[in-house]
Order: sequence, then structure tokens, then C-alpha cells
Amino acid sequence: MTSAPATTKAGRRRHDREIVALALPAFGALVAEPLFLMADSAIVGHLGTPQLAGLGIASALLTTAVSIFVFLAYATTAAVSRRVGAGDLAAAIRQGMDGIWLALLLGAIVIAAVLPTAPGLVELFGASDTAAPHALTYLRISSLGIPAMLVVLAATGVLRGLQDTKTPLYVAIGGFVANGILNVLLVYGFGLGIAGSAWGTVAAQWAMAAVYLVVVVRGARRHGASLRPDAAGIRASAQAGAPLLVRTLSLRAVLMIATAVAARLGDADVAAHQIILTLWSLLAFALDAIAIAGQSIIGRCLGAGDEEGARAACRRMVEWGIAAGVVLGVLVVLSRPLFVPLFTGDQLVRDALLPALLVVAVSQPISGVVFVLDGVLMGAGDGPYLAWAMLATLAVFAPVALLVPTLGGGLTALWWAMVLMMAVRMVTLWWRTRSGRWIVTGASR
Repeated sequence: MTSAPATTKAGRRRHDREIVALALPAFGALVAEPLFLMADSAIVGHLGTPQLAGLGIASALLTTAVSIFVFLAYATTAAVSRRVGAGDLAAAIRQGMDGIWLALLLGAIVIAAVLPTAPGLVELFGASDTAAPHALTYLRISSLGIPAMLVVLAATGVLRGLQDTKTPLYVAIGGFVANGILNVLLVYGFGLGIAGSAWGTVAAQWAMAAVYLVVVVRGARRHGASLRPDAAGIRASAQAGAPLLVRTLSLRAVLMIATAVAARLGDADVAAHQIILTLWSLLAFALDAIAIAGQSIIGRCLGAGDEEGARAACRRMVEWGIAAGVVLGVLVVLSRPLFVPLFTGDQLVRDALLPALLVVAVSQPISGVVFVLDGVLMGAGDGPYLAWAMLATLAVFAPVALLVPTLGGGLTALWWAMVLMMAVRMVTLWWRTRSGRWIVTGASR
């Protein structure tokens, strides 16, 4: 597959159409995912404060367990899209099945680890005597849905690699609706309380996984791809995902350090920090949607041997990332009077929140470039570099952030440290893309 030069209007329009076609549905699917937790919280919240507190603790543990394995989506997208570009759809789907089998294996391991250690995990999070039983109930039941969620991650990567981001959107919407209905029915209709919420969520998660499996199996049969587990293929999927796991853990460490530092600054600062993290996550969904488009397009171009197409797509997506960052930054500034009162009426929290929000707004163009280049290098299968770059970023960020309570500046200084973290990521990713060493063509890297 060849590409029109990026400098021509026709080339830019073609890239724009493709980016929009992939990014918009991806954004919808990304936003739909946290709605699961919001629906559970709204329903369980009416049972009582201990139940809601228990849900919060269990959900934090479950979210961490699943997010660690997000590489299942990223690595699978890159591998499948390369084979799509090479014109071998059977091998693309075969690669995707290896990722799905790996997801089932990892899911079984996580269940085996969580069930016996659940009481200790709940205690580690400092659950109160009234909240702990509810957290334990929800955690034990909901852990049975972890393999389904990992299958969803891997299968989503398969479809993204096949240049299909609409199906994940439809499945996410269907899952959200089913989750809400089942929760209301089991919690209140059958009087199962928080256990009913957990069972409803597990049922919705496995239903989503089943839909994905039907779609992938149909594709496999249509193109003559084997559905049987292949030890070598599963091992290759794990090896491709390992560097991305290191990257993800390093990023999680950054967020944990930031929250720990905010807690040392005082109650008002940590409350404001959590509000900003909520907004930051929402902004990240919009930028991540462009990155997902980048993973799919770059992998396909490299698989087709189209180096110029990959470079042109990268340049155009960087422009999109900067533009999206500017727009999001302006929206943060303009929406502050509406956004802040939704979360707090405490003047101390507001005083800490408002200047830090300006820092977040200013940093959005940097974030736009980081997310896009992250997606480009993931699509290229450049996981080892991403792992080392994120470890280097963590090494720069950690001492700076830990000095904030000593040097002063409060929450605003902490978020300037977060901007430094994003700036370091931008430099390391920009240097890699400029070097051209990420451009490796062919059906596999």
C-alpha cells in the first residue's frame, strides 16, 4: 500500500479521514469503559456508605489488576496490523488468537492469585471494619470476570489491528447497558445487595468477551486461520507484551508517587489532586483515541513496506495531537467555573485546585504529542525502547516529585513535576521517531 505525500492536500485529507474514522469510535469505546464503574457506584451507593466504600476499594484493586495487562491490546494491535498490511489476513487473525489464548491464561493466573489473597489485599488498602466485608464480597466475585476483561483487551487489539474500531464501540455500549440492567435487577429485584452488583458486572463482562470471540472466530473460519492454542505463538505474544508491561508499570508508579506526594501535602491538596486526576484521565481518553488510530495505521503501513506512508501518517498525527491538545487546554480553562463546583464546595480545595488546573491546561499540547508518538512506536512494535524510555522518565520524575513537600509550592509544584514527566517523555519519543530506527518493515518486526 502506498501513500500520497503528506505535503499534498490530497495526502493530508486521506490521512485525516482515516484518523477520524478510527479515532472517533475508539474514543467512544474508551469513554464507555469507566461507565461500568460509574453505574455500579450509582446503584451500590443507594445501599449504604459501607457498601460504596467497599466497592471503591475492590474496584481500585480490580482496575489495577486489569490495567497492568493493557499490553494485550497494544501488542496485539501492532502485530495484527502488520500482517494486515502484508496482505495475510489468516496470519493476522492467527496472531490475534495467540493474544486471546494468552489473555485466558493470564486471567486464570490472576484469579488463582486473587481468591486466596483477597482478605489480605482488602486489609492492605486500609478498609474499615464496616467496609471490609463488602469489599471482600465484591472482589471475590468480580475477580471471576478478570479473564473476560483480558479477552476483551486482546480481542479489541485484534479488531483495531484489522482497522475496525466500530465493533469495540458497539460492544462497549452493549456491555454498559447490560451491566446497568443486570445490576438493578440483581441488587434490588433479587435483593442480593453488593454481591448482585458484582455478579451483574461479571455476567456483562463475559457477555462482551463472548461477542468478541464470535466475531474473531467467524473471521478465523472465513480466512482459514487455526483456532487452536499454539505454544510458540502464545510465547511470542508474551515476549512482545513484556516491554509494554514494564512501560505500563512505570507509568503506574509515576501516578502512585504523585498521589503519595499529594497526600503528604494535606487533605485539601490530595482532594484537589484526585479531582485533577479525574479530569486528566478524561483528557487522556481523547488523546489516546488518536494514539489508537496511530497504532493501527502505522502497523499496517510498515507491514505493507510503506516507509513513506508511515512517516507521513506519523507527521499528520503529531499535528492532530498538537491541535487536540490546544483545544483541550482551552476547554479546561474555559470550563473551570463549571467544572470545579461539580466536585467540591470546599474553598481550601478550590484554592489548591484552580492554579494546578492551569498547569494541566498549558501542558495539553505536550500530552498530545506524547500520546501520538507513543501510539506510533507501539504500532511499530518498538516496545523495548518504550520500556527503557519510561523507566528513564520515572528516574527523572521520582526525585523531583519527592522534593515538592520539602521545597514548597504545593499541588501546583507537583503538577509542574507531572509536566516535566510528560516533557521528558516527549523528548525521548521525539528523538526515537526522528532517528527512524522504529521503521522496520515486513509482516513481523
